[in-house]
Order: sequence, then C-alpha cells, then structure tokens
Amino acid sequence: MLYERLGPLMAEMLQGIVVRGPDSAGVAIYGDKSRCPAGQAAVSLLNAPEGLADAVARELPGVEEVHTELVGETTVLTAATSPELLSAAVAAVSPESRVVGMGEDMVIYKGIGNPNELARTYRLQEARGWQGIAHTRMATESAINAEGCHPFSVGVGVSLVHNGSFSNYASIRRELEAEGITFDSHNDTEVGARFVASRLAKGDDLSTALTALRKKFDGFYTLLVTTEKGFAVARDEFACKPAIIAEHPRWVAMASEFQALAMLPGIDEAHVFEPLPGRVYAWSR
Repeated sequence: MLYERLGPLMAEMLQGIVVRGPDSAGVAIYGDKSRCPAGQAAVSLLNAPEGLADAVARELPGVEEVHTELVGETTVLTAATSPELLSAAVAAVSPESRVVGMGEDMVIYKGIGNPNELARTYRLQEARGWQGIAHTRMATESAINAEGCHPFSVGVGVSLVHNGSFSNYASIRRELEAEGITFDSHNDTEVGARFVASRLAKGDDLSTALTALRKKFDGFYTLLVTTEKGFAVARDEFACKPAIIAEHPRWVAMASEFQALAMLPGIDEAHVFEPLPGRVYAWSR
C-alpha cells in the first residue's frame, strides 16, 4: 500500500529539490496515527519551554495526559481534545511559544539546516499516511530561521507552501487585521495563508478560497495548499514560478522540478503536465 510508503516517497522527492532550497525545510504529514493518534489533536510549536505538557494539561479539565515530543526545533503536543482547545491552552500558559500547526490528522515539523539532514531528524522515512508536504527554502527577503520555514499553517489542518512573492500583501494584511485576524510575522506567505484560512472558515471549499486569492493577490507565485480533506495548486497569470503535476489512478503529486517526481511508482503511467497560468487545480480524498 502507498499509505505505508508515504515517508520514503517524500524523502526521495525531497532529495530532488534540495538544490532549490538548502537553508531549511518544513514537513506536514497527514494520517500518521503514530504521530497524531486517532481521537486526539496535535499542535506543533517552536520556542516551547520545558515542562509545557504538564502546564497545558492543567488547563484542560478532563484531559488525563498531554504527550510531548521534541523533534529538532519543533515540539509536538498531542492530547484527547480539540485542536482549538489544545492551542488555546498553550497560549494561556506559554505565550512565548509559537504555534506553527494544529490538526486532528496533521503534524508539522520545521527547522533550519540541510533538508536531507532535517528529513532524518523528522524521521521522514518512517512516516505513514495519505498526504504529505516537504518544502525546502532559500531565504531571499526574510531571516533564515524556523519561523520562516514553510509550510505556513494557520488554520486547523490547513498548510500552505509558496514559491514567489505577493506584491500587495501589506494592504491585504491591513484588511485582514481590520477583521480581527492577528499575525505572527511580517512574511508575505503568512498573509496568503491567513487569507485562505479565513475563507475556509467562512465556508469556502479549497478551490473557491484559492480562486479568491488568485483574484485578490498580485505578484508572481505558485501555491500548494493542503487540508485534512485534500489539496490544491494555484498559479498566477504569468506562471513564471515552476510547477509540475503528475496524476496517476492511485495518487497525485506536485513538485517544482520533474526530478522530484521521476521515481514515483507508476510515473510512466501518470498524466504529467505543467499547470496552466491563472488556474486552480484541486483534489479531494
């Protein structure tokens, strides 16, 4: 089953794009019950202090245990509660911690360093699941740190990776702030992520949310957004940022370079194509 091979396939795909981003790497894994057990929520954190799990458990009446795992620079908390309640408990007892992902079927890891070494830190070869993202980064407009790593995840089970730049993100950020949305950074990718998350929270499906983003955001970009139901790809009207998609009867994959797809099982039988400019492509489970 491909479910059992998600991690090894992702690790091999990651090797194909390391040259595009040697500074850092982030990973989102969906469906690995050894990392986020069934019936529990997971919250991924940066800058988490020691003893956080016990303090968070005291904020969650009826929750018997909060499990913690340190994976490189990322701390993952899991507990039998909702992602929102677990994240709120973290904010209450450790406001200095940065929540970088939360979900019922998703775990996120971020860190700086060589992506292949980070893949070993994240135990990517051991990962199982139905969907995953691996993103490498070469910082051009912001600091090289774990906070700047993609994916940006600001909603429950939602992750966004971004190649390119938004030219009008500052004005859109002000609009979102006027709606009461808060930000953790000055990164333009976070603005895109929060815009998509806000649209999903208002009832949009993923394709509709990305279509709205494409109409509102100016710049040069390729986006990949995942949820706990599926994923979507969007490109700007000029499509100068690379993207390639492979559709197979058993799987769908997207990457910046074909060499990241070349080793996938059955690639010779897949429909391989470059997504068109100004289009949104979406898939669901």
